[in-house]
Amino acid sequence: MGTKGDQSLSFQQNKTLAGSGTNGISIHLFEVFKDQEYTYMGEVILDGTPYPETQPDEQGKLRKVYIFPLTLISGERQVQQKDRDNIDNIRARKAKKLSIEELQELAAGSGKVATCYQQKSTNYERNIWVAELAKRLAKGQCQLCLQPAPFKNTKGEPYLETHHIIWLSKGGDDTCENTVALCPNCHKKMHIVNNEEDIETLKNRSKELLEANNQ
Repeated sequence: MGTKGDQSLSFQQNKTLAGSGTNGISIHLFEVFKDQEYTYMGEVILDGTPYPETQPDEQGKLRKVYIFPLTLISGERQVQQKDRDNIDNIRARKAKKLSIEELQELAAGSGKVATCYQQKSTNYERNIWVAELAKRLAKGQCQLCLQPAPFKNTKGEPYLETHHIIWLSKGGDDTCENTVALCPNCHKKMHIVNNEEDIETLKNRSKELLEANNQ
């Protein structure tokens, strides 16, 4: 585990957690939504093979970490909206400090499927690196109507909203290829009308932006 440098499955708690299916160790999950405040979620089991992913460490440097698929033994993962918003804001601030190249590396190293959590309805924990990259590549222009963002937010940034071309609820991936930045009007249109012509337009524009950036 640790907060700096690459992680390994051969050291310390990672080794113990990876072998929890056979070593008899019980796993209890705590999540951090606020600095130095731990929220107990319940007892969990390892529900898949740990896999590597690229993430920034506490100093903002990219490193390899291991993700452990965990499942609660009983109940569902319940997250308060204020806690979800808080952790999203922290990640968003980190994303703002990264270059496009770093965002691409983080987005490419992340899983395709968004994490699901329960409130009164089903919600999805979106990849902040993918979202920030989509906005950065759009350069303040809606990727459907091709008009400039209608206004700037309180930080002076063009206001665009990220949208999954194939909705997560319909099995879409939380990836760069499936994510675009839209003005609020077009974003609402895609959630109400969502016609095939617009879907194909967004797929093509997403592909063009990514290819242009990689040249």
